[in-house]
Amino acid sequence: MPWMVAIGMLILWELVCRLFHIREFILPAPSIIAKALAEYRIPILEHSWWTLITTLLGFGFAIVVGVLLGVAIGFSTLVYTSLYPLLIGFNAIPKVALVPILVLWFGIGAVPVVVTSFIISFFPIVVNVATGIATTEPELADVLRSLGASRLDVLRKVGLPRSMPYLFASLKIAITLAFVGSVLAETMGGNAGLGFLMVTAAARFDMALVFGGLAAIAVMAVGLFVICVAIERRMVRWAFRGELVM
Repeated sequence: MPWMVAIGMLILWELVCRLFHIREFILPAPSIIAKALAEYRIPILEHSWWTLITTLLGFGFAIVVGVLLGVAIGFSTLVYTSLYPLLIGFNAIPKVALVPILVLWFGIGAVPVVVTSFIISFFPIVVNVATGIATTEPELADVLRSLGASRLDVLRKVGLPRSMPYLFASLKIAITLAFVGSVLAETMGGNAGLGFLMVTAAARFDMALVFGGLAAIAVMAVGLFVICVAIERRMVRWAFRGELVM
């Protein structure tokens, strides 16, 4: 069904562009975008590889920091009251306002891209992991404590396994946000990547190449989303009574 919907939308898009004679520099037809993808396949692949690497680096750091902070916040009331309001305030800051600061600090290149990808994607991981641990059923904790388990034992045997479905739910959100952060930083302070490629193409009104870059981003994001779903099916199948829904 997703393939049928996508093909139907592309056909409708093509017909609208043809029937209403929409100019290419405003909205190129899918056939023109396909030609641009074929013509510029080498630079698109090179910039896609750069964007993928920087996004995965930022996403990897986001997983490590997000899980550690989420566990600390969900486990400790003191950490929750100390850090959680600060995290909410930091997350409310528009990330587009942080990119020029990162470029000033680290210069043009990969570092601002990785940092922006990390900043924009780690918050959902923190919130979901903390929620999974903090909402552990008191009955389970009481049973374990009656058997002599410590708080750390309860966290290890109940809290962490219970937070796994929350973690994977956040990863599927965070991976798409990581691409948003990478492309945002590339458009404002990058010298490579799909964001840089699209800005360069837009400057010469090559909208077909711009849409080609968007298509490449979408393909990579969907691919990584599918990988997250596959790992989720493998690791936390026990958490779902019926068929896992993405």
